[in-house]
Amino acid sequence: MANLKRPGGELASRPLHFIWVVDCSGSMYGEKIGTVNHAIQSTIPEMADAAKDNPNAQLLVRTLKFSTGASWVTTAPVPIEDFAWDDLDAGGVTDLGKAFEMLAAQLTIPPMTDRALPPVLVLLSDGQPTDDYKKSLDKLLHLPWGKKAVRIAISIGQDADDDVLEQFTGNRELVLQANNPQALVKMIKWASTAASMVSAPASRPKDAEEFAVPKDPSASNAPLVLDMNNIPDPTSIGAGDVW
Repeated sequence: MANLKRPGGELASRPLHFIWVVDCSGSMYGEKIGTVNHAIQSTIPEMADAAKDNPNAQLLVRTLKFSTGASWVTTAPVPIEDFAWDDLDAGGVTDLGKAFEMLAAQLTIPPMTDRALPPVLVLLSDGQPTDDYKKSLDKLLHLPWGKKAVRIAISIGQDADDDVLEQFTGNRELVLQANNPQALVKMIKWASTAASMVSAPASRPKDAEEFAVPKDPSASNAPLVLDMNNIPDPTSIGAGDVW
C-alpha cells in the first residue's frame, strides 16, 4: 500500500526558526552580558527537551548580535540538538536598525520556505537605538514572515526604551522586564522554553491564555499559540543589584 501523506507534507518536517537578537552595546558590558551568556547557555538543554515535546516542528536556532553594526554569530540555522552558544562580548553603540535590516533579509522566501512555521524572534536590549531603526522595523513588520513571527522582547534595566521594544513586539505583554540578574535569567528561560513549545491549539492546556500567531493562508498547519500563563512576575523577583 502506498504511504499516505498529509496535504502540505509531514508536520514534523516543518522548520521553526528561533532567533536570539542580542544587544552587545557598551552599556551591556560586564554583569549584563555575562548573565545573558550564562542564562542562554544553561537553557539550551531545556529548549531541546521542549522541542522534543513539539512533534509539529523542527526547532532551528541562530544568534544575531548588534552594537556598532550587526552580524550573525550563527551563520546558518542549527538544529537545537546541535546548537552551541558562543559567549558574546559588549562594546560600541546600539545599531538596532541594522539588526532589524538583517532580520528582514532572512525572513523572505528564500531563505525561508513556504512550509516553515512562524519564526520566533527574541530581542534583548538595555538601551535606546542609536541609529534610525524605524524604516528597518517597518520593513520587517510588513514582511509576511515578519507579521506572523512570535516577537518577544526582554527589557534589561531601567534605561531600556520599552516603547521601541513594544513597537517590535506589537504587544506590551510580550515586553518582559528584567531589572536585575535574577529577573533576566527568569525571563530568558521563559522566552526560550515557552517559544520552543509554541504549538497548535489542540495541544495547549485547556486553561491557557494565548497569544495567537496569524495563520499563513498558504500553509496547512493550524495557527500557533504561545502560552501566556506563566510569564514570570518581575516584581516577585527580588534581590541583587537593580540595573
